[in-house]
Amino acid sequence: MVYDDITDPFRRLVRIMERLQEPGGCPWDLEQTHESLKPYMIEEAYEALEAIDSGDDTALAEELGDVLLQVVFHSTLARRTGRFTIDDVSQAAAMKMVRRHPHVFGEVEANTAKDVLVNWEKLKHAERKAKASEAGSDEKPKGLLDGVPKELPALLRAQRIQEKAARTGFDWKEVGPVLDKVAEETRELKEAVAAGDKRHAHDELGDLLFTLVNVARFLELDAEEALRSTCAKFQRRFARIEESARAEGRHVHDLTLEEMDARWEHAKLDEEH
Repeated sequence: MVYDDITDPFRRLVRIMERLQEPGGCPWDLEQTHESLKPYMIEEAYEALEAIDSGDDTALAEELGDVLLQVVFHSTLARRTGRFTIDDVSQAAAMKMVRRHPHVFGEVEANTAKDVLVNWEKLKHAERKAKASEAGSDEKPKGLLDGVPKELPALLRAQRIQEKAARTGFDWKEVGPVLDKVAEETRELKEAVAAGDKRHAHDELGDLLFTLVNVARFLELDAEEALRSTCAKFQRRFARIEESARAEGRHVHDLTLEEMDARWEHAKLDEEH
């Protein structure tokens, strides 16, 4: 075992990563940059989500370790060039948690989760304003929605944008009018399709999806997770179609649409029972 004398598991991980990036360390690790590691950060996060969905605690612990490894990797890269260290990262996170939880560590009252989120956004806005003032920046202040990462999957990004806007009071009062809006956007999409206007159809499809995300938010559902679940369901049922075809010595391409529809319904009934 390497560095067994370091009893703190986190410190041992940090030291191992430092060794990999020291002279004589791992050639691959030494070649990496923050930019080259970006895909791995995203990949590890999604693998952690899969582990959560599986309900396997062993797998989740392993995948969370991989996410942590990415944080340590980036911090070690920054340490090599004297920019910041893992301690700076940890300290910044700790200070942020204390600063944004004045209802726990201070005198502010927040009796509901909604109160906490509203206060969180106010604190974030104040922090951004203070940073801009300290830097003497003449740049236009960032808007409330600018903090939603552009790299997020579109459904998740739409839900985060809507959540942030809603905390300012810019929101529907109840789900009924939102469902009416779904019908309206569906009608407008049909009209664009009927007109053969692909550009207009593109815009109307986006509007419909955005409105459906609003429905999910009102129902306290995660739109991204709902679609992920449906994708998994579709994949599972389609696999049943393939399996039934193979059992007859056929390939799915050999099936007619009617045969596939019948097998789909059979797979659907099996799942429901």
